Amino acid sequence: MHLPTRPLGRTGHAATLFALGGEGVLRTHGREREAARVIERALDLGVNYCDTAPAYDSSMDYHGATLGERRRGLFLASKTADRTLDGSRRVLDQSLRRLRTDRLDLWQLHDLRTMSELDAIFSKRGAIHALTAAREEGLVRFLGLTGHHDPEVLLEAMRRFDFDALLVALNAADVHRRSFARLVLPEAARRGMGVIAMKVFGGGRLAEPGGPCSLDEAFGYALSLEGVSCAVIGCSTPGEVEANAALARRFAPIPDEGLRRIEQQTLPRQAELTYYKRTG
Repeated sequence: MHLPTRPLGRTGHAATLFALGGEGVLRTHGREREAARVIERALDLGVNYCDTAPAYDSSMDYHGATLGERRRGLFLASKTADRTLDGSRRVLDQSLRRLRTDRLDLWQLHDLRTMSELDAIFSKRGAIHALTAAREEGLVRFLGLTGHHDPEVLLEAMRRFDFDALLVALNAADVHRRSFARLVLPEAARRGMGVIAMKVFGGGRLAEPGGPCSLDEAFGYALSLEGVSCAVIGCSTPGEVEANAALARRFAPIPDEGLRRIEQQTLPRQAELTYYKRTG
C-alpha cells in the first residue's frame, strides 16, 4: 500500500512519513542478514528516506551491501561528527565507500551540543567548509544539522548558515522543558527547511505497556507539528518496519486540543522521556 509523503523542505524530495532510522538492528555489528531484511522490507513498502551515520556501528556497511540498484530514487542521509575540515572530508570519503555510492543526498553535522562546537565548526578550518566544498563538488546534494541536546545551539547554528534540513528530537514530552518544537521549528519553517523528527517514541518509553501514549498518539503527535516532513524510526525486524509503515498509512493530523491532551499525559514522566536533553 502507498505510503503518504510530504515535501522535504526545499530539497524537492517527497519523503515518506516513515523513514528508516539508524537504530535497531542497523546499529549493530555482524548481523548482515537481519539488517538486510529490515532494509529490504522498508524499500518494498515504499520507504524512500534512509538515515545513517558513522556512529551507528555497521549501519553504513549494511546499506552499502543491500541497496544496489535500489539506491536510485532513495534519499540517503548521513552525518559527520568531526568538527574539522580535514576530518570531515575523511569521514565523507569513508562514508561514500562504505555506502557504495558516489553521492549523498543529505550530509549533516551530527549531534550539535555546545556553542564551542559551533565555534570550531565555523572556524577557518572547520567542518562547515568540508560541507560546502562537498556540495560544490557534487558529492552531496543538501546540507543539514542534527541535535537533541539544546535548542539554543541549533538556533545559533541556523543563524550562522543556511542549512537545507534539520534532524531534531520531537516527541510528546518535548514541550515541558527546552522545547525544540517551540524554539526551533518556527525558525526552520521560516527558512523553508525540511524537518526530520527523531525520538518520536522517546526511546520506546512513550508507547510501552503502561506508557503515557499509544503508538498512534506518539507518531501522530510528532507528524502533526508545524513543518515536520517525516520521522526516522529504527527497526529491529521486518515486522517492526511493517508496523511503522501502518502507522504512517493511517496517520491523520491531530488537532491542537488533541496535542495538548497528549502533552498532559506525558507530564508525570517528562524527565525520563526527554533524557537526551541538557539539564541545568
